[in-house]
Amino acid sequence: MQLAKVVGTVVASQKEKSLEGLKLLLVRGVDEQGRETGSFLVAADAVGAGPEEMVLVASGSSARQTRVTDKRPVDAVVMAIVDSWAVGGETKYKK
Repeated sequence: MQLAKVVGTVVASQKEKSLEGLKLLLVRGVDEQGRETGSFLVAADAVGAGPEEMVLVASGSSARQTRVTDKRPVDAVVMAIVDSWAVGGETKYKK
């Protein structure tokens, strides 16, 4: 899993039939301070995440293990919306 921030949406009018109905989000990895540091990634949304939200992203075969993405050709999924995180007992992010 990776911490990431939702930075946009992706619209594809022509796509594999099994992807119909999936919301696609553009996310970018963040460091432990919440600073955007990673590369951009398109992820299927399994939890109803919105713009600017911090999320957890699973990739690889794990991305196909949610109810929303089961048996669909996805390599990344937003599987949780993050409420907070702490490092060394210090809160680094709180929604």
